[in-house]
Amino acid sequence: MQELFEKIKVKKLNYKTNDLPNNPERGFNLPALTAGIQNQGLNNYVPRDNATILKNVISISANGANTGATFYQNKEFTVLQDAYAIKWIYTDDLLTNNQYLFLTASISKAIYGNYEWTNKAGWERIKGNKIPLPISPNSSLDKIAQIDFDFMENFIAQIKVSRLSQLEDYLLVTGLKDYTLTTAEQQVLAEFENGKVVWAEFELQDLFEVKPSKKRFDANKVKIEDTGYPYVVRTSVNNGIKGYLNESESYLNKGNTISFGQDTATMFYQEKPYFTGDKIKVLKPKLTLFNKGNAQFFIPIMVKAFSTFSWGSSSFSEKIIKTQKLSFPIKPNLGLDKIAQIDFYFMETLISAMQKLVIKDVVRYADNKIAVTKQVINR
Repeated sequence: MQELFEKIKVKKLNYKTNDLPNNPERGFNLPALTAGIQNQGLNNYVPRDNATILKNVISISANGANTGATFYQNKEFTVLQDAYAIKWIYTDDLLTNNQYLFLTASISKAIYGNYEWTNKAGWERIKGNKIPLPISPNSSLDKIAQIDFDFMENFIAQIKVSRLSQLEDYLLVTGLKDYTLTTAEQQVLAEFENGKVVWAEFELQDLFEVKPSKKRFDANKVKIEDTGYPYVVRTSVNNGIKGYLNESESYLNKGNTISFGQDTATMFYQEKPYFTGDKIKVLKPKLTLFNKGNAQFFIPIMVKAFSTFSWGSSSFSEKIIKTQKLSFPIKPNLGLDKIAQIDFYFMETLISAMQKLVIKDVVRYADNKIAVTKQVINR
């Protein structure tokens, strides 16, 4: 890769992520890159003063469970910590978004998943990696000059069209094209936004049993396949699923549970039985009404509660997990114990409303992109 890219030098910023806002505010309006994977690693904002402002470059996570995670950044940002950016050095011509996306995918395929905590994906380690790129063979040109940028452009464009078509079909089949809020959803949203919800505090062990996984499968000692039972590890992508295993079913953990990465606090609802890697706890619900729908409410609350701890620390011991304080909405009723007062109707209705609000933007985006694509095709 060092034939094509070089690491960009940036000014060191003396900020701590816990002290920075997660949304732009006042003078803190420049996205800052860390080792996270959500929002392309841009989870904090810093002042623009004294920051090295980058754009149209590729970022790479260099630490944590997501070391090696690679993104194309086509908007202004800066590097904060545990990550870096690389730039294309072969030509002065600006590459298109599609060409950068192709290059980013090639780098990601070469490095992501091949590095870990003890072997982090820093530039000095990965720069010697080779990445496959299409070429137009021409004996009068050197290999780099033969890189086929037109193929990259057209290939990504075709993928976008295909994915948009699949998205449109999915929205139609699932009924998600209808994003109109019901009266109940409007009411619940209003209650939430106006602070009229009553919350109560619980310890995690009040709501879940914290159980060890049946068996920890080492990724280097098992055959990871495309079919079988899900293999859940401490990654924060793809629902924690690294692949699939065909091992003894006696080692399966039950579905309708939450997988918990002990040193990363990554949590995912696992609908079906699954195998696990190292340092995964299984949170088995004590609540009879717990299901896939309200899990989408439980998990963000839990993730936020654990976000105050440091990655890689010993903070997430079983004792800490069990006694972590969590707040959930309740319908006060003196005739019921506190756990029986948890308002599942509110949680599920709010999640339904929020899904529709998100889908509304997705549907409009898809409709707009599909219309533009059809115009191009017709021309």
